[in-house]
Amino acid sequence: MKKYLAIDIGASSGRHIIGTVKDGKISLEEVYRFENRQVRKDGHDCWDIEGLVESVKRGIDAALEKGPLESVGIDTWGVDFVLLDKDGRLCSDAVAYRDTRTAGAAEEIEASAISFQDLYARCGIQKTSFNTIYQLWALKKEHPEQLERAESLLMIPEYLNYALTGNIVHEYTDSSTTSLLDAAAKDWDYDLIERLGLPKRIFGKLEMPGATVGTYKGVKVVLPAMHDTGSAYLAVPARDDKAVYLSSGTWSLLGVENPAPITTPESCAANFTNEGGAWGRYRYLKNIMGLWMVQSIRRELNGVNYVEGRASDATDAALAGIADYERGRQYSFQDLSEAASASSYGVLVDVNDQRFMNPASMIAEVVAACSAAGEPPKTIGDLVQCVYKSLAACYAKAVATLSGLVGRTFTSMNIVGGGCQDKYLNSLTAEATGLEVVAGPVEGTAIGNLVVQMIAGGEFADLAEARRAI
Repeated sequence: MKKYLAIDIGASSGRHIIGTVKDGKISLEEVYRFENRQVRKDGHDCWDIEGLVESVKRGIDAALEKGPLESVGIDTWGVDFVLLDKDGRLCSDAVAYRDTRTAGAAEEIEASAISFQDLYARCGIQKTSFNTIYQLWALKKEHPEQLERAESLLMIPEYLNYALTGNIVHEYTDSSTTSLLDAAAKDWDYDLIERLGLPKRIFGKLEMPGATVGTYKGVKVVLPAMHDTGSAYLAVPARDDKAVYLSSGTWSLLGVENPAPITTPESCAANFTNEGGAWGRYRYLKNIMGLWMVQSIRRELNGVNYVEGRASDATDAALAGIADYERGRQYSFQDLSEAASASSYGVLVDVNDQRFMNPASMIAEVVAACSAAGEPPKTIGDLVQCVYKSLAACYAKAVATLSGLVGRTFTSMNIVGGGCQDKYLNSLTAEATGLEVVAGPVEGTAIGNLVVQMIAGGEFADLAEARRAI
């Protein structure tokens, strides 16, 4: 029985999961888990990229202790990158997407290079402040010497593959998040790249999921859908075309799969995105803030800051108004969910407001937004109830907009990923959307990663057969 290893890395943690197939059933075994945190470096929030490399290698070693592996595949979040020089050495930091360096970049590009409407018609990617196109614009202004030295741009999972194999291979699904690809052609838009004043040489040939990168310790390294949402969408079990998908975790990605991109003015105005998927599919979705807000609130309640080296004095000031806060207590997600469900607090906020992207204190920002909207939360339950109900309301609005854009009426929602375990949020989502909510699989991203490897390894004939197994 062949063993395949999925390495699934999110914004806060990573995991190594072995997958096997027996009698048409996929079995999973988690063999390693590690923390992924940001650090302040040269004035920016950055990923500890070499720490990630070491964690990836340690997890592979742990998997090999269980026996030989057929292949390994890595997926991560999108948009972030590093630059390599002609000698294959890093010549930039791995600046994180929540960093503020992109402030004003979208407006500058629209004023000097291309309007967003024209950009969307070409690339089909929604406008968010952290898109790679804006990160590169900011880098060109702050450190033009890094772009001058660079020979290759590698997305984060591409760099991890490079660290394992020594081979530079660019993957389509993760590259599609850059807003630098021609959506219809599924390749770099070199005219756009030139118009932005970026060096064309750093954007290499794109490979599709299933391609082989090289080997590490005798194990074949394979490209899954390297963008984690691309993998998560592959893990949605076989359903009819009246189901909307929600990948729920740090981010909430709500949408459907389409055979072609939708880049109409109406889609642009609604700010839906067309991300590339495995086997030529497109993930047509809305990017919603997600459980990042609850994760941040929990960290602050437990006295932990997301970014090392950044003070959070604002948290203490905001908590002074939360009557039931117990300093020193370690709150679990279950504690927060139960507190929210017991609260009748009804103030809602816009979860996609930029203020919630990377604040010094999430609690302070939620309290301030609620105060401006009506009344401040007085308990932890009020605080989390506001986030939960605001998320559910945002999901409902996105489903209604999506239905109009694709011309379909939806009857159910399939939630995959870690967030599908939150039964209270699931119930609020069902109530707000009016849809039947189906939860699972929990390890959707890892399963989607494994599915690509298993199809490449001959376990399944195609995605349809794999989805029946899921």
